[in-house]
Amino acid sequence: MKAVGYLKAGKINQPDALIDFETDKPTPNGHDLLVKVQAVSVNPVDTKIRQLRPPEGGQPAILGWDAFGTVQAVGEAVTNYNPGDLVWYAGAIDRPGTNAEFHLVDERIVGAAPKSVPASAAAAMPLTTLTAYEMLFDRLQVGQSVPNGTNTLLVIGGAGGVGSITIQLARALTDLTVIATASRPETQDWVRELGAHHVVNHAEPFGPQLEAFGTESVDFVYSTNQSQLYAAQAGEVMTPQGRFGLIDDPASFDIMPFKSKSISIHWEFMYTRSLFGTGDMNRQSDILNQVAGLIDAGKVRSTATETLGKINAANLMDAHAILESGKARGKLVLEGF
Repeated sequence: MKAVGYLKAGKINQPDALIDFETDKPTPNGHDLLVKVQAVSVNPVDTKIRQLRPPEGGQPAILGWDAFGTVQAVGEAVTNYNPGDLVWYAGAIDRPGTNAEFHLVDERIVGAAPKSVPASAAAAMPLTTLTAYEMLFDRLQVGQSVPNGTNTLLVIGGAGGVGSITIQLARALTDLTVIATASRPETQDWVRELGAHHVVNHAEPFGPQLEAFGTESVDFVYSTNQSQLYAAQAGEVMTPQGRFGLIDDPASFDIMPFKSKSISIHWEFMYTRSLFGTGDMNRQSDILNQVAGLIDAGKVRSTATETLGKINAANLMDAHAILESGKARGKLVLEGF
């Protein structure tokens, strides 16, 4: 089968940063589905692993943790899917990725794909959807109000892949007032299109901007990037006993601004359930099925913003470079081999 991978960790501007190669088609066992990949998207985790994690065994490492495809075969323990089913999923970080014609994935982290959108639009969604949903409902538990709170959510980095779906899920599934940060006119327009009630510029102090539209404090903060830059401001504007969540990897993170208000801190790592085989792995399947229903009901839209062509090394290198520039809006997708 065709695949795209890398032979050495490093920067994307190297001519062989990613390569096209041929490898054996895998065989499903246990709970595995063998999926014929039709479309994928690219996420920041792809770029981080390519830069930092050397391949093992002298073979190219295959990246990619978002896919839409068709089940081709199933392992002996599979109960929920059959050959021919259309599925979408984000995969597991400790297994080969989706940048290949065929891919193995555990059925417990797979959902039935939405029926109302094309393959590329669906492929943009699983990883960010799971990251957004798990933070909102499993970590921050936004359904449980903060005492004397304002029923507000602040999404830092609202125009990125995770922020884009977080805004929509919060609007579709809660009655929270959603405030998103964005610094450029085009990204500010984007988060408003997705349903943000208010927009603040993360390049300027939060407090005066929140006061300008009558928000005294925010109960929940979801920080998607550069969290170390916003901890002090968050501590200032958050409601006492509020909840702060982050998903990025700051080299250091000062939690002292949260102490006096007893603000709790929550990490979200979408791969935790699959990496440790937790007893609730199937939660990810349930989430994907629920969100597929929201998409088909017209309550959530795909966050795909650009299709970069076929799944090959050259196009994936372009996608990695765009993500590393920090200028991406929504999700970048690729389709077909």
